[in-house]
Amino acid sequence: MIVVVGLSHKSAPVDVREKFATSADVLPQVLARLSARQELSEVMFLSTCNRVEVMACTNKNTSEAEATHAIREAIREHAGLENASELDSYVYARSGTEAVRHVFRVSASLDSMVLGEPQILGQVKDAYDAAMAAGTLKSYLGRCVHRAFTVAKRVRTETALGAGTVSISSVAVDLARQIFGDLSDHAVLLVGAGEMAEAAAKSLGKGARSIRVCNRSFDRAAALAGQFGGSAAPLESLADELTIADVVVTSTGSPTYVVTRDMVKRAMKARKGRTLFFIDIAVPRNVEPSVHEIDNVYVYNVDDLEHQVAEGLKARHAEVAGAERIVEAEVAEFEAWSRGLDVQPMVVALRAKTHAVLFAELEKTLGGRLKHLGEPDRASLRQMMESAVNKLLHAPTTRLKASASDGSAADYAEALLHLFDLPTHASLPPGVASPPKPLVDDPAAPAARSEDDDDHVRH
Repeated sequence: MIVVVGLSHKSAPVDVREKFATSADVLPQVLARLSARQELSEVMFLSTCNRVEVMACTNKNTSEAEATHAIREAIREHAGLENASELDSYVYARSGTEAVRHVFRVSASLDSMVLGEPQILGQVKDAYDAAMAAGTLKSYLGRCVHRAFTVAKRVRTETALGAGTVSISSVAVDLARQIFGDLSDHAVLLVGAGEMAEAAAKSLGKGARSIRVCNRSFDRAAALAGQFGGSAAPLESLADELTIADVVVTSTGSPTYVVTRDMVKRAMKARKGRTLFFIDIAVPRNVEPSVHEIDNVYVYNVDDLEHQVAEGLKARHAEVAGAERIVEAEVAEFEAWSRGLDVQPMVVALRAKTHAVLFAELEKTLGGRLKHLGEPDRASLRQMMESAVNKLLHAPTTRLKASASDGSAADYAEALLHLFDLPTHASLPPGVASPPKPLVDDPAAPAARSEDDDDHVRH
């Protein structure tokens, strides 16, 4: 069973979410902590500005409640909380079909703060890659997440859910213009040089007087600034940069505040009270919240921006129904595949029994009346027998798999068990037997994902 436990912009404010945010350098440790839980067989950890979620697959004989508890304990430890009850008001849990639907909707940006934004797909893919590299994804959850990429691509190509220019960066431009009017006489400072900073530069840099990039890695700052005809500065000079800039966009991965109240108070004295506008799109936040209390200083974080995007999303809401239909169709298809796993052991047992009987007879004959045949002829007979097995079992295999969807799998499986004298330890659908569910690898499931739908923006 697939389970999802997490918190998002819909369930928890940014000051709660930032406690659970995870950077790429510590993600392997988080995955290791989760995969060490005996209740879980597969895990993936998704951490973005607006959500932190654990997607997992339960081990055999593990209930939904046990798996959810295990995940809550793991993320409690990760966040350094003393009691899991501190999560009660913010954490949600999904399981089974609801969990699959949730994974698909998240990847398709139907659950995002900015409906239809492309960044989330890149973030899910990054989380998938990290889990694959850590060895915490296998055939079942891996198949589900990989299928979510297809869902997202279908939504993006078959609907207009992502049409228009609504984004965090475009909202930031609108807010800056509300405060300053024309930006042609104002300077923009980007603190951080990642992909969100680049997106903000594309929007804010167009009409600004100048654009500067301040980053821990000066080379990265210079590379980004060069794209927009700007200039770079080391992070150590941030305090001085605040005396020059009018609009400051922060998007670093720092776990602590990069911009402090004392730093801004000193900058405002040098600015002689000129307005300073911060757009903090980082989680954990880069700007100390009390900075907003300083006169003529405005601070907007990712939660504040949620209220600003509503107007620009009206057109996209008309596309939601079509996108949800795609999700439901894909959920149904995945569930049908999942149910097929219940009868797969019976298919394997039937094939093994048929194969063993027929090939035993063939080898007996090849050792008797046909012992004069050379190896080429023997190989031809074995190939003929293999083809005969495939053709003979095609119809019963197809119908047995189809029965998993219409609820008759138990009857078919029981009949096969007795008619063909199959091993009683074979894993059968509910109602026939209840041994441990086997691990059935799907070659297509957690394979390296295709790059043909990587036309997204990540941050």
